[in-house]
Amino acid sequence: MPDATTLNPATPQVQASVETGCRPTRWQRCAAVFAGKAPARAPLPTVAAMTVCGVAVMLLLVALGVVLHEPLLIPPLAASAALVFAAPALPLAQPRSIVGGQLISAALGLAAVAVGGSSLWTAAVAAGLTIGAMAWARTPHSPASATAVIVVLTDPRPLHFVGLLTLATLVIVGAGVLVGKVDRVDHKYPAYWW
Repeated sequence: MPDATTLNPATPQVQASVETGCRPTRWQRCAAVFAGKAPARAPLPTVAAMTVCGVAVMLLLVALGVVLHEPLLIPPLAASAALVFAAPALPLAQPRSIVGGQLISAALGLAAVAVGGSSLWTAAVAAGLTIGAMAWARTPHSPASATAVIVVLTDPRPLHFVGLLTLATLVIVGAGVLVGKVDRVDHKYPAYWW
């Protein structure tokens, strides 16, 4: 059982016990263990803004896909948008990582399917290779590994797919930048471009 020095100081009961010099009760120690060390919840207006923006950018990708008669909304791009709107300061959410990571993963997926064919084995290798390639290129973006899997399993036309992927990533980054320009939203994006 943790002692008073290892408890989460953010728990009000533990903080009060420490301030008064009393040893926390068993209940307070248990509550502190389960309180966790996750960051504080964002204010409701911020949560509402990131939710609205996330829905809007997903709908925009669907609308563009309908106009182009091509699906632009693929699961890794939804995860990319989640990073931009929910965690805009993370390196994974920066434009360099989103656009670069997605394009590197698409290129590796296309190369892998050309060499190994469309199979789950090839998809697994492609996804693994993207981790190292993105790290080497300094474009970490975890959702992009799933893009490599999708490329291997669907074997799309290379230039067509890369063009659509580039458009979709630019839409996501552009939406993040627009939201970052609104003064009333606690969303500073991007932290850096390149």
